[in-house]
Amino acid sequence: MNYNKKTVYDVDVKGKKVLLRCDFNVPQDKKTGEITSDKRIKAAIPTIRYLLDNGAAVIACSHLGKPVATFEGYVKKQVEKGKNEADITREEWEKSLRKLTLAPVAKHLGELLGQDVIFASDVVGEDARAKAAALKCGEIMLLENLRFEKGETKNDPVLAKKLADMAELYVSDAFGTVHRAHASTAGVAAYLPAVSGLLVAKELSVMGKALDDPKRPFVAVLGGAKVSDKINVINNLLEKADTIIIGGGMAYTFKKAQGFEVGKSLLEADRLDYAGEMIEKAAAKGVKFLLPVDNYCAAEFSADAEPILIEDDIPADLMGMDIGPKTVALFSEAVSGAGTIVWNGPMGVFEFDKFAGGTKAMAKALAESGAITIVGGGDSAAAVEKLGFADKITHISTGGGASLEFLEGKELPGVACLLDK
Repeated sequence: MNYNKKTVYDVDVKGKKVLLRCDFNVPQDKKTGEITSDKRIKAAIPTIRYLLDNGAAVIACSHLGKPVATFEGYVKKQVEKGKNEADITREEWEKSLRKLTLAPVAKHLGELLGQDVIFASDVVGEDARAKAAALKCGEIMLLENLRFEKGETKNDPVLAKKLADMAELYVSDAFGTVHRAHASTAGVAAYLPAVSGLLVAKELSVMGKALDDPKRPFVAVLGGAKVSDKINVINNLLEKADTIIIGGGMAYTFKKAQGFEVGKSLLEADRLDYAGEMIEKAAAKGVKFLLPVDNYCAAEFSADAEPILIEDDIPADLMGMDIGPKTVALFSEAVSGAGTIVWNGPMGVFEFDKFAGGTKAMAKALAESGAITIVGGGDSAAAVEKLGFADKITHISTGGGASLEFLEGKELPGVACLLDK
């Protein structure tokens, strides 16, 4: 895939209406609706500022949560949850939509920018079209939640055309959604010249270089629960990396494939043959393939469980919960001499304090490695931030699913649709 895409710097934005796809899918307090982290809103500011300062009128858009766009769809979903169809009201459905309005985001974005953000009460309806038509250069508006339109996730060309008709240029700056072919992430590019914003440009530049032309040795650290989630990632990285480190729940399937007992640990029995093949493939290619040599185990999956250090075989009544000290030393040594390190997935059940040591040690090892360090989105990004090492990492990806598909070598629809340089 070609990562060398045009950015907002490569086009003249002065006097143009720009449809800007942002990722404002922010966490909110379930009771009050208050935004609990504005990180994603702040991440969009550099691109918005550039467009406004250079004479563009910005029509920002985003999704928020997973609203059900039709009443019929809402009824179906509630029935699946066990509710009586006769008890489900249209009022209840409309209330569920109101909880996912982007109005609070518009207000907060305005506070961060120091200027009014005009809010449209619909996506491509009368209010949105009228406000977009009246929008002047240097002004910004935000459309209502894109997923209130049922055609958004279906990449409906009619919806894409209606979005595009409000603007003269499309800018993609929501990396967390570029792996999805939706109307606002890919469809609009059929009707407008499409370029990347500064956030997406950085992701493509840093991650693209790491995969295509890494500073060596190139070490990939993979964790998380399931081998099945990372099959294509491991396959792709075996062609590129010098060392692959496997931790987290997925490591036990590889250990079992090597002939070790794993007790009650997470195990994907249907992936054992694959795990064995990957170990053999790494050996044939001269790629170091490192697995845990000791583990902190527990009798039950609980934050209060007492960690028991086990080497080699795990007893039948215990489950692996985190990597042990010998493994920490082995993995830390492997990253200490690296030129580039990509990390995706925690080393253990890091949300339980007693089993966060391995993930914390890995974050510390990356921070002190002196290498170009890239942390994929999702749990590993959350771990690095929670543990206080974020400022020592070269790049923390803003997209969990997108960064994973990037590492798989997949074509990302929201990137493929952008103009090549």
